[in-house]
Amino acid sequence: MQANVGNIDRVIRILAGLLLLGGTLTGAIGAWGWIGVVPLFTGIFRFCPAYLPFRWNTCEKK
Repeated sequence: MQANVGNIDRVIRILAGLLLLGGTLTGAIGAWGWIGVVPLFTGIFRFCPAYLPFRWNTCEKK
């Protein structure tokens, strides 16, 4: 599994995931907030399977 999520993309995903999960846990939003697990994990592991068919890669070029 090669990383395909860059640093900026990673930070945005982790923050969005935490906000969605936090909203769910506090009762501010409904159960749909559990979808925040997806961006949180893709940010943590730096891999997004949805990028594969499009050959997208937001990592910096070396």
